[in-house]
Amino acid sequence: MSGSVTKKSALVVSAHSADFVWRAGGAIALHNARGYDMHIVCLSFGERGESAKLWRKGNMTEEKVKAARREEAMAAADILGASVEFFDLGDYPLRADKAALFRLADVYRRVQPHFVLTHSMQDPYNYDHPLASSLAQEARIIAQAEGYRPGETVVEAPPVYCFEPHQPEQCNWKPDVLLDITSVWDKKYQAIQCMQGQEHLWEYYTRVALQRGVQAKRNIGITGSRVITHAEGFMSIFPRVTEDLA
Repeated sequence: MSGSVTKKSALVVSAHSADFVWRAGGAIALHNARGYDMHIVCLSFGERGESAKLWRKGNMTEEKVKAARREEAMAAADILGASVEFFDLGDYPLRADKAALFRLADVYRRVQPHFVLTHSMQDPYNYDHPLASSLAQEARIIAQAEGYRPGETVVEAPPVYCFEPHQPEQCNWKPDVLLDITSVWDKKYQAIQCMQGQEHLWEYYTRVALQRGVQAKRNIGITGSRVITHAEGFMSIFPRVTEDLA
């Protein structure tokens, strides 16, 4: 066989170490099953604002919480079939300097993603989330620039999808993509169960997946034979370029 086939890949930029599980675990598992190399960047461990259960145990330090969150995230990523790395940029507040921006741009260059998943561009309940979204988008632009680390292979223009925030109505988030994750729901729920520090969210995100599944089924026609029970919603940032509107 002549020529070579480039394996497809995707990048997930998660503000905290559990966000990728709740909001994009199905997409990660689904594309891994289709042969994609899925890579996750956790910008922080969520050690302050999203680890209340751990802090309530007492005799806890920030380093202990970070270690527990890292272990949970690595176990979840393993179930979903993804690699994961941690930037440890802090939590409540998450802050990124130029070095962190270039570090993420370098991840783009290394991964060469065919698509990117990250947070909504607005979230009045958690300022770490839009910061992560902004960082993901700016790093993408830098990784596309010929003048950044000349001689390296630049990133093309991977589509960026914002996954569902906790309260979408308050975040100006409106899904234009409903991804059927029925075939991998069991894996996503296994990954969800790794998040022992946020057990109160297990049922919530199960309900979200069921609701989006109903909507996905409705949008392919209620008489269709395709069985959809669970789905994830995404909002695209850039227009899709196509020669076929079907």
